Formats: sequence, structure tokens, C-alpha cells
Amino acid sequence: MDTELLTRLQFAVTTLYHYLFVPLSISLSLFAALLQTASAVLARRGAAERAGTFGRLALLTGKLLMVTFAVGVVTGLVQEFQFGLSWSEFARFYGDVFGPTLAVEGMLAFFLEATFLGLWWFGRDRLPGAVHLATIWVVAVGTTISAFVILAANSFMQNPVAYTIDEATGRARLGSFRDLLLNEVNLAAFPHTLAGAVMAGGALVMAVGVWHLLRGGHEAGSEGFAAFRTYSRFGAWATLAGGALTAVTGDLLGKVITVVQPMKMAAAEALYETTTAAPFSIFAYAPPGSDRPTFSVEVPGLLSFLAKGSFTAEVSGLKELQESYAAQFGPGDYTPWIPVAFWSFRLMIGVGMLAAAVALVHLWVTRKGRPLAVDTRLASTVLWSVPVLPLLPLAANSFGWIFTETGRQPWLVFGLYRTADGVSPGLTAGEVALSLIAFTAVYGALAWAWTLLVTRLVRAGLPAAPAPRERAAEDDDTDVALTY
Repeated sequence: MDTELLTRLQFAVTTLYHYLFVPLSISLSLFAALLQTASAVLARRGAAERAGTFGRLALLTGKLLMVTFAVGVVTGLVQEFQFGLSWSEFARFYGDVFGPTLAVEGMLAFFLEATFLGLWWFGRDRLPGAVHLATIWVVAVGTTISAFVILAANSFMQNPVAYTIDEATGRARLGSFRDLLLNEVNLAAFPHTLAGAVMAGGALVMAVGVWHLLRGGHEAGSEGFAAFRTYSRFGAWATLAGGALTAVTGDLLGKVITVVQPMKMAAAEALYETTTAAPFSIFAYAPPGSDRPTFSVEVPGLLSFLAKGSFTAEVSGLKELQESYAAQFGPGDYTPWIPVAFWSFRLMIGVGMLAAAVALVHLWVTRKGRPLAVDTRLASTVLWSVPVLPLLPLAANSFGWIFTETGRQPWLVFGLYRTADGVSPGLTAGEVALSLIAFTAVYGALAWAWTLLVTRLVRAGLPAAPAPRERAAEDDDTDVALTY
């Protein structure tokens, strides 16, 4: 591989690995806040037992959040380090636009979210109830704002807005931070990203609940059985709702992308000729070097609907767009890698639909208080499949980002700055390979640590209910210790 390809591979690895933890942090903070709110409401209504159950589920969710948040912060730092290591030319060009978003996101992640997550954990038996509840809601809102701001930076790369080019330096200058945030791509991508995050967190919560129900550690009617049944159904509802919202927001995002990056949508279908009532292929095969599939299963007009909202609309083809881009931007190949765009788009949709289908089946099987499974063989099969459940939405999220980023090529900033121009000067393939190996080793260790900690938390079951605690005397200097 040459330096550019290795550098792109390195950034892809670090980004995709980091994004495994981002949607979980977003959704788990929201779930912890919702569960604790439900606990507070039930306590007010006098349902002390149910309030305690929801409070313990909120604590379990918060523990999962803390482990995930910590790993996400570390992997995010490595991702930012990439800009100076491998993409210094791009950082020089784009820094005035990207810098403010990284600064705001960093302040939210390292100060707001981390501070209030610490207050929530250490203050659970020290802060007044309303104040303690407010701390986890601040974390949930902070992660959401953080996602919105950092997505604005990526949206600039998809659809550059709110900038001017400094003629003296050749650098992009930020014109309006507000306009950068309100980029039409960002306004469409943000709810789509949140919906995908809800799916990811919901699948993890569902898997935790299902595992406890199927392993036989809780008798029907016990507090543990009721709690994990509630937890699994809560996760299933979140997964199903997130899936529905992902479909709706994805449709809106696809229409925006068709306007700002028509080449990407044409690549998603491998549509070479401009076509009216363009079909969408569920599956297609084309021999190497051919621009026509020899076999395909198509839904007529569906691509036209996805792209422009009408089953009879005209969708521009790759050949026409290539000629148009060559005339506009100069000679060159502006077509992305078609097989990657084609299959990542379908895998994103297909794997996401599979996760939603699993959630729907779980809700149906456990309706009206029914047990999860009665057949021992079936229960065993489902139990072994539990570790796969959280991976489905995460895989769908990853395929979505692969489509988003590879479908933009050969641009770093669409129509403005090419990928080949952003690589650090003097960087060698050996240096990139060495750093890639180092990052992979570090990430492997982090993956092992996260898996180990989460597994221990899940196996430990419901956290103990906090014991009533009298208000400490003014001179009481009780030590504070973090325990699991």
C-alpha cells in the first residue's frame, strides 16, 4: 500500500473503533436518566418496591455508562491525535473551522459530562434526590450536545458551508459558527445518529436482561426476575423505537445527500446511467470490470423515492456525474469505490432491520407476562446468541459511517479539498504502518478491558439497594471510595 491508502486505513480503524463507544455513551446516559426518573416518580406515588427496582436498574446502567465513557474518551483522544500525525496538511487548511468544534466538544466531554457523571456517582447518597437526578440529566443532555457539535464538523466535510478562503494563506476561515451548526446535512444527520445510538444502547440493555432471564439465576416472581424482565423489554422497546426513527431520519438524510452529493447516492445503487423511476437492488452481482450486474433482485422506483421522494423521479447516473465533475473540478476520477458504497449501504439497512426484528420478536414472546422461553433447547440457543445482539446496531452504525466517508471520496471536503492533498508531507508508509500497529495493540487492550469490566458488571446482577443513611454530622469526614 502507498502512504495515502495506509493513512486512510489508519484513520478508518481509529474512527470506527472510537464510534463503537460513542452511541453507547449517548444512549446509556439517556437510559440511566429515564430509569432514575421513573424511580423518582414511582417513589412519589408510594410504590417503594418498584421505585427501588428502577433505581437499581438505573445504577446498573450508570455503571455500564462509566466504563464505556472512559474508553470512549481515550479512543477519542487518539482520533484527534491523528490530525497532527497523519493529516497535518488537512489540519492546516481546515483547522480554523474544525478547531472550534473540537474545543466545544472537548469542554463538554471532559468537563461537563465527566464532572456531572462523577457527581452522579459519588453523590447518590449525599445529594438531595432532585439534585442527584438532575446530574444524570445534565450528562445525557451534554452527550447529545457534544454529538451535535462534532457532527457539525463532519457535516462541513460533506457539505462545506459558513467559510471563506483566505487568499493569502489558502486556508478555510470560519464565517459563522451558528451557520456551521445549522448545516442542512448536520440537521439531517444528527437525529439519524441519535436514533442509531438508541438502537445500540437498547440492544445492549436487552442482551443484559435476556442473559439474566435465560441463565436461570432468577426464579419467576422474584425481584431479580421482574427487574431483568423489565430491563430486557425496556431495551427491546428502545431498539425497536430507535429502528423506526432510524428509518425515518435515514430517508430524510438520503434526500439531503442526493442534493449535496448526488454521486454518493448513485454509488449506493451502482447506477451508471441517469434513470427515471430508478430501481433499488436488494442484491446484485457484477463481474469484475463490468458496469452492469449479471444478476439482481430489484424493487422498481425505490431508489427514486429514497433519493427524491417520488417513485418516478429521475436520478443522475455515475457516468453523467463523472463528466459533470470533470468539467467543474478538472480532470480526474470522481467516482468512489462502488462495491464498498453499494454493500455498506445495504448492510447498514439490513443489519439494522435485523436488530429491530429481534427486538420485536422479544416483545412478542414476553407479552402479557409470559416467560421468555419454555423449551430448553430454544433457551440454550437464544442464550448463546445473546453476545451477538448488541453487535447488530453497532455494525449497522459502522456500515453507515463506511458508506458516508467512502462515498465522499476522492474528497476530504466535498468539492473543495481532495484526500490526497491532506496527508502530512514527509510521512512514510513505514511510519504509518508502525503507528497503525501501535494503535491496534492499544485498542486491543482497551477492548479487552472494556469487555472484562462490562462482563463483570453484568454477571454481578442488580446492584445492592442503597441503604438509608442518616445525614452526617458537620464534622464528619467520611471517606469516599469508588466500588463496584
